[in-house]
Amino acid sequence: MTYSPAAPTGATPPNAPLPAAKRSKPVLSIGDRVFSRAAVFAGSMILVTLGAVAVFLIVRSIPAFSATSESASLLTGNFWQYVGPLVFGTVWAAALALAFALPLSIGIALFISHYAPRRLAQALGYVVDLLAAVPSVVFGLWGIGVLAPAVRPIYVWLNENLGWIPFFGGVTSGTGRTILTAAIVLAVMILPIMTAICREVFLQAPKLQEEAALALGATRWEMIKMAVLPFGRPGIVSAAMLGLGRALGETMAVAMVLSATGLMSFKLLTSENPSTIAANIALSFPEAYGENINILIATGLILFIVTFLVNALARWIVSRRAEFRESN
Repeated sequence: MTYSPAAPTGATPPNAPLPAAKRSKPVLSIGDRVFSRAAVFAGSMILVTLGAVAVFLIVRSIPAFSATSESASLLTGNFWQYVGPLVFGTVWAAALALAFALPLSIGIALFISHYAPRRLAQALGYVVDLLAAVPSVVFGLWGIGVLAPAVRPIYVWLNENLGWIPFFGGVTSGTGRTILTAAIVLAVMILPIMTAICREVFLQAPKLQEEAALALGATRWEMIKMAVLPFGRPGIVSAAMLGLGRALGETMAVAMVLSATGLMSFKLLTSENPSTIAANIALSFPEAYGENINILIATGLILFIVTFLVNALARWIVSRRAEFRESN
C-alpha cells in the first residue's frame, strides 16, 4: 500500500489549466503588429474624415444664423422657406429613383446568380461592374440629350389618359426635363452598385438550404422565396440604403437634367419641379458671395445630416435582422 501526501490547500492540481492572469500572451510577429496598427489607423481615418467634414460644415454654417439677407435667413425663418423645397426635392427624387431601381436590381441579381448560364452570368457581372464606373456627367448628357426627348410622348400619353391621378396631372412639360426624368437618370446611376451588392449576397445563400428546397419538390422560384430572399434581406436593405445615399448626394446629373423652378409639387410631368440641395449648391455656388456662401454650406449641412440619418437607419435595420436570425 503506497502513501501519497495530500496536496497542500490552495495548490493547483498538476493537470489543471492555468489562470487567465498566468497565461502567456501570444507573441506577435513584426508583420502582425504592423498590419494590426495599420488596420486600426485606416479605420480611425474614416472617423477623423467624417468628423472633419462635420466640423467644417458646422463652423461655416454658423454665420448663416445671423444672415441679414431677406431671401434666406435662419433667424427670420426665410431660410426654411428657401431650403424646404430643396429638401423635399432631394428626398422626392431619391425616393422615386429607389422605387425604380430596387426591383430591377433584385431581378437582375437573381437572374445573374440563379438563372443565367455561367458564361452569360460572368459577362453580365462584368457589364454591371463597368456601369458603376461611368461618370455622372455622362449620365447627365444622356438624360438631357436622349432620355428627355424620348420620354416626352410618353408623358403626354400619361397626362391625357391618367391625368386624373394627381401625380400625372397638370400641364405636361414641353422639354421632358421633369423630376420624373431626373429620377429615372438617378435610378440608372444607382442600379449597378445595388445590383452588384445583391448579386454577391444571393451567391452567398446556403447551398444546403437551396438543395433541400429543390429536393422537397419546390420550383426554382419557390426555392428563391424560401431560401435565397430571406437570407439576402439584410444585404438588400444595405444595397437600397447605399443607393439611396448615392441618389441623395448626386449633383451634376440632376443639375443637367432637371429644369427646376423651386416649387414644391408632387406632380411628375410638369415644369413645376423642385430642385435638390446638391444641384442647387453646384449651380449657385459660383455666383455666391459673402453670407450667401454660408447659407449654401448650411444647406449642405442639412444634406449631410439627412444622409447620415439614412445610413444610420440602414445599419439599425440590418443589425435588428441579424439579432432576429441569431435568436431563431
